[in-house]
Amino acid sequence: MGKNQHVTPKDDKWQVKGAGNTKATAITNTQAEAIAIAKAIAMNQESELLIHGTNGRIRQKNSYGNDDYPPKG
Repeated sequence: MGKNQHVTPKDDKWQVKGAGNTKATAITNTQAEAIAIAKAIAMNQESELLIHGTNGRIRQKNSYGNDDYPPKG
């Protein structure tokens, strides 16, 4: 399982950053662009995607690997 990918605000842009990394993997103009990049990485690495809002708090999570709590049904 790879590093979880975080989409976070960076000045007036958005960044994709692997958990524990000091440098951003990508910096984009929109959150949607950053989400698309982070989703592709998370799917490839079978990890989680954590999307942060403009306030920095996590607003959404998606798991693309081994989910401890898979959906029922």
